Amino acid sequence: MKIHEYQGKEILRKFGVTTPRGKPAFSVDEAVKVAEELGGKVWVVKAQIHAGGRGKGGGVKVAKSLDEVRQYAGQILGMQLVTHQTGPEGQKVRRLLIEEGADIKKEYYLAVLTDRATQKVAVMASSEGGMDIEEVAHATPEKILKEFVDPLVGITDQQTENLARGIGVPEASVEKAKAEIAKLYTCYMETDASLAEINPLILEGNGNIKALDAKFNFDSNALYRIPEIVAYRDLDEEDADEIEASKFDLAYISLDGNIGCLVNGAGLAMATMDTIKLFGAEPANFLDVGGGATTEKVTEAFKIMLKNPKVKGILVNIFGGIMRCDTIANGVVAAARETHLSVPLVVRMKGTNEDIGKQILKDSGLPIITADSMAEAATKIVAAVK
Repeated sequence: MKIHEYQGKEILRKFGVTTPRGKPAFSVDEAVKVAEELGGKVWVVKAQIHAGGRGKGGGVKVAKSLDEVRQYAGQILGMQLVTHQTGPEGQKVRRLLIEEGADIKKEYYLAVLTDRATQKVAVMASSEGGMDIEEVAHATPEKILKEFVDPLVGITDQQTENLARGIGVPEASVEKAKAEIAKLYTCYMETDASLAEINPLILEGNGNIKALDAKFNFDSNALYRIPEIVAYRDLDEEDADEIEASKFDLAYISLDGNIGCLVNGAGLAMATMDTIKLFGAEPANFLDVGGGATTEKVTEAFKIMLKNPKVKGILVNIFGGIMRCDTIANGVVAAARETHLSVPLVVRMKGTNEDIGKQILKDSGLPIITADSMAEAATKIVAAVK
């Protein structure tokens, strides 16, 4: 789960991380009112969408008068903001963050995330803040420093010092930087985050260290423990079909192809998509019905896939381990009838009650194409679609 920058900064402040003063605004008048409340002579008007690169796309403007705040708020609110993370269709801006200006002397990068390889928490820092960290990692990997923290021990004073000095924080501000790093680590651990990123973390002219941006991802498996963070969820920023799928405990992600996939198990789903691509077509979605699929879940999965006008055929690929093939077969037949399925359907199933499942498909009288191997299934659905 992702949240907006202004929400991320609210969380950071709860853990003592220094941020600029600012408030969200949902209209032009509200943006001007926030700027008046903040006071000062410089304000930053920032689009709030779940994507990076907003500045390059025209979603961040520095205003030097209230008239400019009004002008920029009017330009950004409602715009279809296109960045390298939104794709060419962009994302509609429905919220703004109005923030006081900052005296930026130097920009740094700071992030905390889980490192699967070491089974520790990686704290990353770089002297190259404000840039795409992927670009920095590719061009100058030596400029990214990492400290691996044992979560049972926590981040140490030496580790925060290594990072602060390693990215070139001036001596007078090292202790402040160390404190901000330690606070971000605590914030990451306490909120069940999978990523907590500040880019840029800035050094101001007065020597203060401040978080100028905030990006969070949260572990979806932990959301039941953090209802106060779930309350930040903005459904306008999420795919409507993915939201619908989550109501039925379906793991669904929309893609750009034309072959719908219904599979049990994430690994098999990935392999199925790869096989479709290998045989010259593109998957329209990732869809894992899990090990406890019911007729209702399968029917809903079909409905969600068929909402996508790009879908010209469906491939069902089931391994009956925990999941029985006859259960899936009944679900497929019921779903095909309820949705009045009008696109080709290929079903491949192996495992528990496989023969019973195949007989159910055969007896249904529906034009269901069966296959015994993944290669055969992919060949048949690609041919049927073409």
